[in-house]
Amino acid sequence: MAPPIELELFSESSLSNPVTARLIACNPTVNLLATASDANVLNLWRAHGELVAKHVDRTNQIEALRWKPDGQYLAAGWSDGVLRLFGFENAKAAHQIPITEKGQSKFAYIAWSRNLISRRGEDASLADSSWTEMLNEDVDSQDKENVLDLPMELTFIEVDTALPKLSPLPVSGGSGTDMLVFSTRTAIDFIFRPFKVENANSVDVTIVGTTDGRIQISIYDSFSIGGFQYQIPNTKESGATAELCCHSSHPEISTHALLFKPHVDKPEAVYLVPVDLTFIHSSPINLSLLASKTTTLQNILRYIKQTKTHMVGEWKSTRELPARFMAGIQEDLEKLPKCRTIVQALYHTAVTGHVYEPVREWLVDSLAERGHKRWDKAVTSGLENLRALIHENMIPALQRASIILSRLRGIARFEERSRDIGFTAAEITKLIDIVQSLYAVSYKMMRMVMKELVLFAKFSSWLRLEIDKLASSTLTDELLERQGNVDCPKVLKYIQDYLVTSPMSIFFNEVEKEDYTKDWEQVDDGASLREMLEKQVKRYQAGQPYMKALPQLEFLVEYLTSRSGMVLKAIAEMHRRRVRFAPTTMLGMEGGITKYDVRLCRQRKPNGVDGVVYTALASDKSQTDVRVFRTQLDIMNGLSRAVSTGVAGLSMSAGRVVDFKFLDQQSLLLLWANPDSTLLLLNIPFESLPYEEHVAGKEPQGLRFEADNLGDLLSTAKVPCAAGFVPMHMEVIERSSQRGDIPARVCLLSKDRVTYKVYALPRNWGPTMDVVLQDDVMMDE
Repeated sequence: MAPPIELELFSESSLSNPVTARLIACNPTVNLLATASDANVLNLWRAHGELVAKHVDRTNQIEALRWKPDGQYLAAGWSDGVLRLFGFENAKAAHQIPITEKGQSKFAYIAWSRNLISRRGEDASLADSSWTEMLNEDVDSQDKENVLDLPMELTFIEVDTALPKLSPLPVSGGSGTDMLVFSTRTAIDFIFRPFKVENANSVDVTIVGTTDGRIQISIYDSFSIGGFQYQIPNTKESGATAELCCHSSHPEISTHALLFKPHVDKPEAVYLVPVDLTFIHSSPINLSLLASKTTTLQNILRYIKQTKTHMVGEWKSTRELPARFMAGIQEDLEKLPKCRTIVQALYHTAVTGHVYEPVREWLVDSLAERGHKRWDKAVTSGLENLRALIHENMIPALQRASIILSRLRGIARFEERSRDIGFTAAEITKLIDIVQSLYAVSYKMMRMVMKELVLFAKFSSWLRLEIDKLASSTLTDELLERQGNVDCPKVLKYIQDYLVTSPMSIFFNEVEKEDYTKDWEQVDDGASLREMLEKQVKRYQAGQPYMKALPQLEFLVEYLTSRSGMVLKAIAEMHRRRVRFAPTTMLGMEGGITKYDVRLCRQRKPNGVDGVVYTALASDKSQTDVRVFRTQLDIMNGLSRAVSTGVAGLSMSAGRVVDFKFLDQQSLLLLWANPDSTLLLLNIPFESLPYEEHVAGKEPQGLRFEADNLGDLLSTAKVPCAAGFVPMHMEVIERSSQRGDIPARVCLLSKDRVTYKVYALPRNWGPTMDVVLQDDVMMDE
């Protein structure tokens, strides 16, 4: 018997609290671990238990975890029905995707994969190749490898990268779930990552399953396509709900393999359901380009909404405190015969120097030096912050929105003959019109706020002078000098036009619900929103009746969000119509299924590729048996059908099977606890197993492995374990070179649910393919 190799310990962590197998996830590209120990606390760990970041939600609990294949995002499903995507080594939610209503169902499984896409199908690919060859026919052979694909480069050229980066929003003053998302430079750079041309031929797919049998599909991280309901068909459990429990895909196959199980702990059968994502197989638009632009548009809209919230908050801060100060004197002024308002009283004082007695008492006793400082700080800081938000946040965001919408309009015009792209050039033109209206409003506000800052500074210095004069018994030289520097016209201008109200009120004041609804209906029917807006602003400035809701910043942002949502929903619905569930294959095993895994492999054919789905099952009845099913899929034009299903049995002579997982397209790794308390990792070539036709209820003839000659039959490795370490769950991860060379790993969670060990697999450690099927190395039971 050949001695097994011994695995090298890659890292080891001792977690602070016990975790369950479904709430622990190892990053596929770096040595990073995510856990949800207290159900509502998300922890990110480096090797050896070093805590990197923590996210606490006191109202919701985590129900499922999954890393993105490139390790950039961690998807966490929470009990409020929202899937939150956390950045790499960051415990802030970059994206939030509503999946279900709170309390309606729970997260059952999260799958994340990457598919290769064709550029407008095979014909377009050939045309692009011919075009590139024609342009580069004079290039020397030694330089051809450095020649860019011109059509590809023009398609994915990024103009907005030439613009300055978006600025972070203030930490305080936001609202909703995105209030802290855009508060740091790191978070903004992470969310608004530029599109890379090397990713032009691939698209990321996220499939989320819930306990009520629903799945929701998203692409490009956060662009949701829609939800689908699955029910068990044509069995004694027909019509019953089943939940997604496992998933597999292959980059070259647009069909994904989903494994559903009835909503019980140990079902007698599981259900293999191929789902055809035909929009990946063939799309009238480059799917990667469309997905990246629509997702970026969603993020820009989120940023604009948060900026609007901050702007409204800063505007209110400039008006609320002065309004409270002035409300304290209003009742006394109404008793005067000639002066009924604070505007009249202060205007009278600025022109004549005379101060009414109620105003004197108000300035000296109520307002005084302390009140004036608070007034000055509230208005000055509020206006300055408002100016910064307009200049550094809102206007740059609107510029980027215009660029993205212009790109989408170009796509719609180029594909105007296609009726299956989900949007039209006219719809995008309407969105551009709304963005231009918001830009015009922002520009007008910028001019107004700068003018108001100048006028308020003059008014504030004059008001402080009056307070000091009234508090002093004599006019000192210093007071006389300050009085000589008063800019009386600007003080009077502020008192008359800005003190109680402001020209910017047209953009911020609240309006009645009836006016809001009426204006919404009218702009929906109107031609140019920009022209309508300018007309209403002129009517307001002339003192004529005008549409009160239309110029509102909040109204325009909500209108932009609503109309954009309609376009994005139509694009998602276009993709949703091209999702197809293939017929179900029932896979059973007596004794109650406790462990399962699935792997979709590619099988080439003359006119494309077919899929082969391998499903490994183990039941509670026997701790030494594993059954592997092979389901052959015939795929034509992105549509699949199950042709046949075979089954092979694996049996160990003694000990117990701890866990098993598919590593890659060749290896099924089986963790076996030997009767002598040693742990062995078996590398089984699952494609070469002796499959026979699957018949429900019939036990397959299988391979039986004896402990004394196991090393001669299979590639085996010994798992070194310290005393007390008893693994209960295994996760396997393929080799990665995205952030340094990281070997393939086997991750083991101990029975104490606290100890977590990661072992590195030897390089090129593959299964023994040529000996497993020989008669002298296998015995039928």
